Amino acid sequence: MPQLERIPKHYKSAPYTGESAAAVQLRSNDDETRFYFTFDAVQPHIFRTTFTSDTHPLPPYPSIPQQDTTLGGARLTALESDDSHHSFQIDDIKASVDWKHAPVVSLSWIDSAEVLHADLEFRSYIVDGPGITHYTRHDRKALHVGLGEKAAPMDLTARHFQISATDCFGYEAYATDPMYKHMPLLIKATPNGCVGIVSTSHSRGSWSVGSEIDGLWGHFKVYRQDYGGLEEYIIVGRTLKDVIRSYAELVGFPLLAPRWAYGYLSGGYKYTMGDDPPAYQQLLDFADKLKEHDIPCSAHQMSSGYSIAETEPKVRNVFTWNRHRFPDPEGWIGKYHALGIRLLTNIKPFVLASHPAYKYLAENKGLFTDQRTKTTAEMRLWSAGGGESGLGSHIDFTSSAANEWWVRGVQKLKEQGVDAMWNDNNEYTLPNDSWEMALQAVPRARDKASKEVGLWGRAMHTELMAKASYDGLLRAEPHVRPFVLTRSASIGTLRYACSSWSGDNMTSWESMKAANALSLNAGVSLMHCYGHDIGGFEGPQPSRELLLRWVQLGCHQVRFAINCFKTSPQDNQAGEVIEPWMYPEITPMIRKAIKRRYEIMPYIYSLGLESHLTASPPQRWIGWGYESDPEVWTKLLKNGEEQYWFGDTLLVGGVYQPGVDRARVYLPRSSDGFDFGYINLNAPYEYLASGQWVTIDSPWRQSIPLLAKIGGAIPVGKSVHTRMPGDKKSPESRTLPADDWRGIEIFPPKGSSHGHTFSTTWYDDDGLSQKPNISSFTVSYVSTEEKVTVSLTPHADNVFVPDWKDVIFILPHGDERYIESARGFNMVHLERDHAGRVCYKMALPR
Repeated sequence: MPQLERIPKHYKSAPYTGESAAAVQLRSNDDETRFYFTFDAVQPHIFRTTFTSDTHPLPPYPSIPQQDTTLGGARLTALESDDSHHSFQIDDIKASVDWKHAPVVSLSWIDSAEVLHADLEFRSYIVDGPGITHYTRHDRKALHVGLGEKAAPMDLTARHFQISATDCFGYEAYATDPMYKHMPLLIKATPNGCVGIVSTSHSRGSWSVGSEIDGLWGHFKVYRQDYGGLEEYIIVGRTLKDVIRSYAELVGFPLLAPRWAYGYLSGGYKYTMGDDPPAYQQLLDFADKLKEHDIPCSAHQMSSGYSIAETEPKVRNVFTWNRHRFPDPEGWIGKYHALGIRLLTNIKPFVLASHPAYKYLAENKGLFTDQRTKTTAEMRLWSAGGGESGLGSHIDFTSSAANEWWVRGVQKLKEQGVDAMWNDNNEYTLPNDSWEMALQAVPRARDKASKEVGLWGRAMHTELMAKASYDGLLRAEPHVRPFVLTRSASIGTLRYACSSWSGDNMTSWESMKAANALSLNAGVSLMHCYGHDIGGFEGPQPSRELLLRWVQLGCHQVRFAINCFKTSPQDNQAGEVIEPWMYPEITPMIRKAIKRRYEIMPYIYSLGLESHLTASPPQRWIGWGYESDPEVWTKLLKNGEEQYWFGDTLLVGGVYQPGVDRARVYLPRSSDGFDFGYINLNAPYEYLASGQWVTIDSPWRQSIPLLAKIGGAIPVGKSVHTRMPGDKKSPESRTLPADDWRGIEIFPPKGSSHGHTFSTTWYDDDGLSQKPNISSFTVSYVSTEEKVTVSLTPHADNVFVPDWKDVIFILPHGDERYIESARGFNMVHLERDHAGRVCYKMALPR
């Protein structure tokens, strides 16, 4: 894009038309175009700025709905005001706006002289051709995170990113940009506070996070938006946790995913491409092998080969079945369900010209219109095998006819038995900003003056596709939470799609390592049921060592899926697949890792429920909650590549090179006076002090580095796929064992806790309901040299009652103390478990 910057000047106060009691509204008096600027507090720690004119309107379909002002009981005090300045205090924040030259917003804590956020003087809010540019001061020492999904490392400082989405098949995990997500949320984090800035526009643009330096302007950050006026929210908090929670209050808390979505999800493009034997038989054979190798599996991702036409042109047609590959879809789905395996179906938001519904969609404005020719806009689209394409068109989800057609297509698949939708290839990489939309069905639309897709943004259709898929699932089964897996996402997409992943990654040690950083930025962007294709989607087959290392790591991440399309000159149509048993000599280790994942499923699922309730991501930067430890702010740990928190209790490391059997891990120190350190969960099971780097033995046939925070607890269950309590009628409910066993792994200090009581709360529900009753359980314990005293307290408001009737308390390996109940309940000393650990059973009062 050409640079066409122009700075409106001569700002004067203008009558404020909003609701906030803490606001500034300005108008420029330039003769060429009059711009309006507003700054107002919408919540005590959230501020809104707009910069608009008649030629640069507010985003017509904002990714964040218009916010009501809810200052509540906030303490609000006017500080200073004159013809070019206004400042006020709201709770513990001082906010100032100066407009001697151009509007400059600055924010700081009232008790500190340090500025948390400030616009760049003389060059703050800029008109840039059909779009805008916003310059802010840059803190080179700060950690910058967010932007949805960006190449590693986690720290975005001194880097430049496109705010756009594309199909980056086989991307370079440390270099490719853009990737699959369109999320203009940038968070600056420092030990003294954090600030998030988020634009509501779906327009393409860019964020330069201090990567541009100018002799006059110094170091700055700059957000550029290709089209329309600016609407931004600025979120202030003491910690990342505070900012992310406030952000969730703006955009919506993460959706609930069903419990089965946290199990092993199998996949592979090859399976649905089979003609001889047909795909349904190949998939039944795959399920038989799962049983043969005793590997639990919760669901299978059906790639789009099931929808490829049987006759020429043999291209994919969304919402259709290839009746040679699947002669009886309902019967085959029933068999898979009877095996306890759910199904996700791949659906893509475009139709090739040969699609049976193409004519209907074209005649009913269901496809984009080429402004020049006034005919249906066409482009090359992926049609069948790797790299193959054909002419077709993207679906315009602002069309009433297309939206309803899509909802009914999803509804029918659901009624046939498919459990979830897999929204794929939904980046909307349209070639022309001037293509026009129908604009018949656009919720929350502010302005319909222009039909051009550039102003409204391609990413809007990613959101609307997710909504249509969500609506179709809900229409078919109103009381079950819809599961929509989406490859691309905008901010608003997450209101309808509860899960995502990092797309078509490559097989390499580097890619496995980089995935950690991607997960951490996804987490602060509220993508919480998020993961990666274990082993790599594209590229060579992983070695034995790499596959096992990746499975060991992936089993301690939120989403665990093995899915790939490994193209080759010999097989362009189906490619190769990764299977857990592909290397017989490591199959027992693969099985052990996956079974351990199912064992800790109550912990993983609780983290999903916690994220829905509090917005805290399950996977967290190592400095999350440890901001007072200066070591977490060093470059290596800000990169977020090698270790992370998995909830509050588990610290997960990794090994990222072949032939290496040791790893360095940092153990962050809390400012809390009761920091007792960590326990190595693998041999030699040592107790380790916090605030130090340690070297952990990690032979590749055994484990990656895994440590537990002393004082934590992990609820555990059976090492198999179990029935969800809310699933009473499906075939799975008659096949799967009940979830009626619960253990609690506790990690007391080696000796006395000196009277300090440790407490951990976990969550549970029926695993399936659209509006479930979420219950919570708190385990507490205190230790001496001789014993550990425990209690388990269900929350008084609990409605959901689990199937387990008692709990097994499990001590760390080598801890030989006895366990007693703090409330005098009977404790039964059991035989040691499979890992040789001391166990005590306590019956719960009913």
